[in-house]
Amino acid sequence: MNPTVRSFGVLALLAALAGVALHEGAKADAIDKAIPVAAVDAPKASAPASETAVLAGGCFWGMQGVFEHVRGVTKVVSGYSGGAKATAHYELVGTEMTGHAESIQVTFDPRVVSFGEILRVYFSVAHDPTELNRQGPDSGASYRSEIFFASAMQEKIARAYVAQLAAAHTFKDPIVTKIEKVNGFYPAEGYHQDFLIHNPNYPYIVFNDLPKIAALKRVLPEMYRDKPVMLQTNAGL
Repeated sequence: MNPTVRSFGVLALLAALAGVALHEGAKADAIDKAIPVAAVDAPKASAPASETAVLAGGCFWGMQGVFEHVRGVTKVVSGYSGGAKATAHYELVGTEMTGHAESIQVTFDPRVVSFGEILRVYFSVAHDPTELNRQGPDSGASYRSEIFFASAMQEKIARAYVAQLAAAHTFKDPIVTKIEKVNGFYPAEGYHQDFLIHNPNYPYIVFNDLPKIAALKRVLPEMYRDKPVMLQTNAGL
C-alpha cells in the first residue's frame, strides 16, 4: 500500500488520473460485457448455509465496495492474506516485504449466490486479472490478483474457471491470477472497513472504484443490489 498515492496531493492526483485512463482502456472489454458463467460450479444450497471466499485484486477499498453490492453477500471484510499474522498491518504490508496481498473476505449465502458467481463478479468488474502485481495506479505484490481457496471444491471451481476463460480468450492478455490455499486472513484496521461507503467523494474512490460499482450494475444487473451490506465494525477490527 502506498500512502503517498492514497493521500492525493496534486502530483499524486494527476498521476492517478493518468493511471486510471490507461487502466480503464485496458479493461474496457471486461467491464462492457458479462464474461461467461463458470462451467464448473457448486449447485445452489437447498438449506440455510454460509460460505466464505478470500479474494485479492488491488486496493481492498474498491474490492470491498463492489462485493457489498452483490446479492447474496452478507458480509465483506477488508484485510490481508498470504503472510504472517504478526506483520499483517497497514504500514508493514506497504513495504512489500511481508508477502501479504490486500484482500477481502466475502461471506455469502450459497442458496442465493454460488462461488462461481462470486468469481464471475471478481473477473468481470472487481479488478483486472491480467495485470501482474498492480491494479490501476497501485503497484506491488500486495496488489496482486489471487484467489485464496478455502476448500477442495473452491479450488476446483477456481482453476476450472481460469482455464475456461483462458481457452475462450475472454481477455486480450493472459490471466495472471494466482490460486493458493488460504493460510490465514487478518482483518485490516478499522478505518479501512467500509471506506468506500464512508468516503464516496474521496478522489481515489471516485476515479478508481465507483466506476466498478457502476459496471456491476450495468454488466450484471441480476447480481446487483442498490443498498450495500455494511460491515458492523467492532473494537476488534
